[in-house]
Amino acid sequence: NISIHVVAESAMLRLAVIFLMLFIHNACAQDGVLRMDQVVGTWRLIAASASSGSTRNDAPYGPAPSGLITYTSDGRVMAIICHSGRKPLASGDRISASTDERAEAFATSFSYAGRYSLSGSKIIHRVELASVQNWVDTDLVRLVRLDDNKITLTTPPISVGGEVRTTEL
Repeated sequence: NISIHVVAESAMLRLAVIFLMLFIHNACAQDGVLRMDQVVGTWRLIAASASSGSTRNDAPYGPAPSGLITYTSDGRVMAIICHSGRKPLASGDRISASTDERAEAFATSFSYAGRYSLSGSKIIHRVELASVQNWVDTDLVRLVRLDDNKITLTTPPISVGGEVRTTEL
């Protein structure tokens, strides 16, 4: 079992994520150089945390967030993350839902898709489509550490809600 952490950046300065993802896999990195076969597959979110200085939040998306990220062998990446405790829309229709319901639905989930590449111990997500339009045509860079059957992704320091955070997945 491999656990992976994934992070999403917000141009709106409000999202910081650390993900632990789980997937049956038996690869591990050697000499700090990441290989595509070590990340290909679908990874399920099992935990999330965020850090700022000496402060750590082990539940930035609630106690049981859900999510998936898929890396394909042809260089595609797709990710979706949802906070725990999300409420269904009263009408079941995202268009006729109230403004408050739509705002809450948007604030409690995010997704993106695009291409990814590897560079040494980094994985770079080149965003092509996203729930946050500001992410489109940007690179989300993650440092990767493989240790036994665990993958850890770490963001560079980013500003989220006026606070600089480093996230580790």
